[in-house]
Amino acid sequence: MARVTYLTPETAPPAVASTLAKMPQLHVFQMVAHAETAFRPWLKFGGAVLADLAIDPLLRELVILQVGRLAARYEWEQHVPIALAAGGTAEQIEALDRGELGTFDPGSRAALEFAAALVRDGEVSDENYAALAAEFSEREIVEIALTAAHYLGLARIMTALRIDPDAPAGPDGLPAARLERPSAG
Repeated sequence: MARVTYLTPETAPPAVASTLAKMPQLHVFQMVAHAETAFRPWLKFGGAVLADLAIDPLLRELVILQVGRLAARYEWEQHVPIALAAGGTAEQIEALDRGELGTFDPGSRAALEFAAALVRDGEVSDENYAALAAEFSEREIVEIALTAAHYLGLARIMTALRIDPDAPAGPDGLPAARLERPSAG
């Protein structure tokens, strides 16, 4: 059972009620809305992570799933349908859920190992970083780190506040999630 009440547009403070009314009715939004002054900036940053980064949407989702697998199952459950819509396969999802990264391409494997290290304690080995740097630009590396760190921070909040599960909203429920590869240039 959650440690904080879930706000609704009717019970939320006026500063966030109208914004909350526009969001999918998910516990994560209903929980974070308690942080009245941070709620909108947090949504904007989360929207940037889901829509405005240069990294491939499938890679973004795999990184989120890795964090969810290791830190908060809520994130896993919410992002599996989005990963599938972004081009992931059931086989990839199942392998990741088992922690088996051998079937992933070298870039995805390096990003997933990096995300796992970030979740564990933040210590990334020189070998793992070299593998990541061989596949991605510095911008992409920072974006992978931002994605993992954002979802890790959220995972820790959800765990500490004992968020209840929600049915997956999927890509239709989170329309901000970009599903296509970013255009070159």
